[in-house]
Amino acid sequence: MKFDYFVPTKLVFGCGTLNSLHEQELPGKKALIVVTCGKSVKDNGYLDRLEEQLRMAGVEYAVFDKILPNPVKRHVMEGAECARQNGCDFVIGLGGGSSIDASKAIAIMAVNPGDYWDYVNGGSGKGMPIPNRPLPIVAITTTAGTGTETDPWTVNTKEETNEKIGFGCDWTFPTLSVVDPELMLSVPKKFTIYQGFDALFHSTECYLHKAASVISDMFCIKGIELIGKSLARAVENGSDLEARTDVALANTLAGFSQSLSCCISEHSLEHAMSAYHHDLPHGAGLILICRAYYTYLVNSHSCDEKLVNMAKALGKTDAKEPMDFVHALEELLKACGADDLKMSDFGIREDEFRTLAKNARDTMGGLFEGDPCEIDEDACVRILQESYR
Repeated sequence: MKFDYFVPTKLVFGCGTLNSLHEQELPGKKALIVVTCGKSVKDNGYLDRLEEQLRMAGVEYAVFDKILPNPVKRHVMEGAECARQNGCDFVIGLGGGSSIDASKAIAIMAVNPGDYWDYVNGGSGKGMPIPNRPLPIVAITTTAGTGTETDPWTVNTKEETNEKIGFGCDWTFPTLSVVDPELMLSVPKKFTIYQGFDALFHSTECYLHKAASVISDMFCIKGIELIGKSLARAVENGSDLEARTDVALANTLAGFSQSLSCCISEHSLEHAMSAYHHDLPHGAGLILICRAYYTYLVNSHSCDEKLVNMAKALGKTDAKEPMDFVHALEELLKACGADDLKMSDFGIREDEFRTLAKNARDTMGGLFEGDPCEIDEDACVRILQESYR
C-alpha cells in the first residue's frame, strides 16, 4: 500500500456558511473577486452578500466579471492585469467551476511573467516552472459540479488553437473554500443535471485511475453513493435542501478525489468537444459520451470488480456484472431526464470525430496514461461514433 495525501485547503461546509465568511482568516487585505459574465451571482444577491462580508472583515475588493462558461486564456491575462492594477493581494472565485478555475489561473499570472500557456503542460504549452508563488485563492462555490474548491486544478482554453487543458500545482489549492448548499438552490434544473453528472464522473474516473488508492477510493465511493441517492431528487425539486446538500458534498468529495487520484480519458474527450464547441456545458458533454465510454471499459474487462462496486454505489445493490454499472447509469440518466441529449443539439458533427479524438490525445494525453486499459485514437473515434445522435 502506497499513497500521498496532500489537501491543504481549509473547508467550511454547511448551510449558511457564507454568512460567517467575515469570521474566517482571509489571506490578504484586498481581493479580486472573479465572477462570470452571466447574471446569476448578481441577480441572486450572492455578489452583494460577499461584498458585505468583505466590508465586515475590513477587506477591500475589485470585481472582474468577464469569465465565460468555458474560461479562455485571454480573460485569464486580463484578470491578472486587473489584479495588478488594483493592488490585489488575493483572489476570490465566486460562482461555479468556471469562475473558480479562472481565479486560480489569474492568481498565477498576477505575479508571474509571460503568458499563461508558458506554464501549462500539454499541447502547445511550454511546461515552464512557475517562478513566483501565486496569490492566495479563496473559493466560494455556488454550484455542485467540479470539485475545484478542494483541488488544485484549473481548466482553461487557448482559443487560437482549440486547446482546453487542465493545469495546476500545489500552490493552486484554495487557501479557504466555502461550500454553502443554500447558494445552490437557485441553480436551474438542466444545470443541476449537468453539474451533478460532472461530479459523478470525477468520482468514477478517479476510482478507475491507475493512481487510485485506498484513501481516494473512500471519497470516490461515497461521492457516487450520494449522487445515486440524491441527484434525481435535487433535479426534481431544486428547493430540496437535503438533496442539494448531499450533491454538494458529493461534489466536494470528488474534489478530494481529484487531489489524490486523477481523472481519466473521458475528461480528455469532453475537453476536446467543448474546446471546439464553446457553448457545450462540460457536464452535458460528459453525459453525451458516458454510455459508450463505460461500455468500452466493460468490454475491456480491465476493471470488472470496480465497475460492479460503482454500480452498487450508484444504487444497483444487486449488481454482479460490470455492465450493471452502465445499466445503473442509464437509470439515473432517465430519472434526471437526461437520457435524450444529442450531440447534434450542440452542433457537433460526425465529420469532426477524428479531429476531436486527435485533439483529446494531443492536448490532454496524460489522462490516457491513467486509463485502466488502452484507449487509442481509433477507439476514441468509435466511442464518439457510438455516442452520436
